[in-house]
Amino acid sequence: MTPTHFRKCLDALHWSQREFAAIINRNDRQVRRWAAGQAEIPPEVAAWLERWAGRMHSDPPPSRLTPAE
Repeated sequence: MTPTHFRKCLDALHWSQREFAAIINRNDRQVRRWAAGQAEIPPEVAAWLERWAGRMHSDPPPSRLTPAE
């Protein structure tokens, strides 16, 4: 996973790098290094993030709720 794709996945999930670090129980500095391309993203982290982003893509939340008439 490239750093650009990593950041796009986080954006799709509406997760900040800090939130993602907390979710996967990693140091937020390490996540920032992944996002900047300064360290390799572990394959298991990339695969997990890809699955979650794919779910969001295939079943996004409603963009606007309309009141019942």
